[in-house]
Amino acid sequence: MLIAFLVLAILIALFLFCSMPSIYRHKDLNLIKGKYIAHRGLHNLKQGIPENSIPAFKRATELGFAIENDIHLTKDGKVVVFHDDDLNRACAVNKKVEELTLKELKEYNLFGTPEKIPTLQECLAAVDGKTPLLIEFKSVDGNAKELVIAANEILKEYKGEYLIQSFYPQVLYYYKKYNKKVCRGFLATAFKGEAFYKRLSGALLYNFIGRPHFVSYEHKFYNYFFLKLNKLLGAFLIAWTFHSKTEVLKVKKEFKAYIFEGFIP
Repeated sequence: MLIAFLVLAILIALFLFCSMPSIYRHKDLNLIKGKYIAHRGLHNLKQGIPENSIPAFKRATELGFAIENDIHLTKDGKVVVFHDDDLNRACAVNKKVEELTLKELKEYNLFGTPEKIPTLQECLAAVDGKTPLLIEFKSVDGNAKELVIAANEILKEYKGEYLIQSFYPQVLYYYKKYNKKVCRGFLATAFKGEAFYKRLSGALLYNFIGRPHFVSYEHKFYNYFFLKLNKLLGAFLIAWTFHSKTEVLKVKKEFKAYIFEGFIP
């Protein structure tokens, strides 16, 4: 009986250790607390403003919204702002971002508009420190370390405010290693019905790898047990991605910040 109790206690302790977020409440969380964050910028393709484009970032800045964007590493080690792993959806080209150089990527237009895929430097210049950035790191084929190093070299010179987040715990690990002062967050959803390693991610059991200062979670799973537990453990919760005011109002009290697109809050 005693042995069974000890085993159970060890398992519970291990579970809590793995899922525990950072106990340090990062000061930069105040930059986004209670704020609406424009998903991939304030884009509107009907108005000729594609996602993750310079006009989308400028529009969000002009209207006073924080900005979420995504970054990849090109074949020649440049950091570009782009969401998908490949160019099929955005550029109608069956190629992957990481397989192309920056020069090659610049040959393609975004969603049939005149806009090109911007570099991280171009994005930072457009925002110019006027609003906080929430930068999502897209690691492909195990390039988390290379992406973190390349992006950090650029971001450490930026005078504006930014936070970083990723679905990949390796990104948080390396960011903690190379620049632990930056506020970092773990992105997740419940991953119900998917591979076991993804469900562990949805249960936030990879928190021990990078000890995130915040958790960014898909809003429809606001009642998920593991998310609730992480909140009890002290996690600062951000929700993604809202497509209407109605969706926000349903769960607003459960989260501290709100990533949105397709409407003006």
